[in-house]
Amino acid sequence: MQSTLVSVRVKPEIAARLEKLAESMDRSKSYLAAQAIEEYLVVQEWHDQAVNEAMAEADRGELIDFDDVKRDWKNKG
Repeated sequence: MQSTLVSVRVKPEIAARLEKLAESMDRSKSYLAAQAIEEYLVVQEWHDQAVNEAMAEADRGELIDFDDVKRDWKNKG
């Protein structure tokens, strides 16, 4: 697998935690950092897409009245 070097500055406490976890898992710090970045990107990309879709729906006027939402929740309870 091809990779690219990315340099990141972190607090000493974060570096120490990363070192400790890497040793415990018998993995490199680079491997764990790459995994963490990938997981973060998946979540943030999903969130960004959901917000953009919701904003587009709102721009098209596809809104639900808040009182209707409250009433539906009360009826479910």
